[in-house]
Amino acid sequence: MYNEKYVSVVICAAGASRRMGLSAGSSKQFLTIGGMTVLERSVLAFERDSVTDEIIVVCPEAMTDDFRELLGRLGLKKPLRFAKGGEERQISVKNGVDAADERSQIIAVHDGARPFITEKLIEQVVANGYEFGCSTLGVPVKDTIKKVWDGVVVETLPRDELFAIQTPQVFVKSVYLQAYENAEKSGIVCTDDCSMVELDGGTVHITPGDYKNIKITTPEDIPAAEAILAGE
Repeated sequence: MYNEKYVSVVICAAGASRRMGLSAGSSKQFLTIGGMTVLERSVLAFERDSVTDEIIVVCPEAMTDDFRELLGRLGLKKPLRFAKGGEERQISVKNGVDAADERSQIIAVHDGARPFITEKLIEQVVANGYEFGCSTLGVPVKDTIKKVWDGVVVETLPRDELFAIQTPQVFVKSVYLQAYENAEKSGIVCTDDCSMVELDGGTVHITPGDYKNIKITTPEDIPAAEAILAGE
């Protein structure tokens, strides 16, 4: 059973937050929604689930003390570690994986800026990650998606085959490490970790996600997050 395995979650919180319009040295993780920061909401979901054994937060090295102080007030019972952010997300996640407990067998990678992840979704995707080697949350896209080149539509993609990918993305640790090693050797930089498994010839399983599991990226996302919270 997967719950007999040691599960480490790597929470990515090292981004520059440029699209949020924040100044250098700031982080969207500290933005408040309903009286609690984005990062606190994300971390608490993994504190409360029944499968995660430890939490690793990847953050800007210069802000580690700020992150430690913020999360210290939560009184977490699960072990909390910190890792240094890298120049690319791919490097940041690897730094988090390297900081994991030596017993770690399953890696869950989550965006710190997805504050509405639920314990139920975490438990489902971790179970599937263990069963299939790699699984990610995803939801069917609602809009028609067109491929555009130089301002002109070149193709309309079949909507029933398209999914918007969310996090957590979950890996058997050996699957992740092999995919990372091969991507690094090939000089490939991926925007999400499942892409490395795809490029390595592996299978990525989709676990049904939730449209409320949004990522806080731009200022327009704050009112949407407040509305989700009000709806709860």
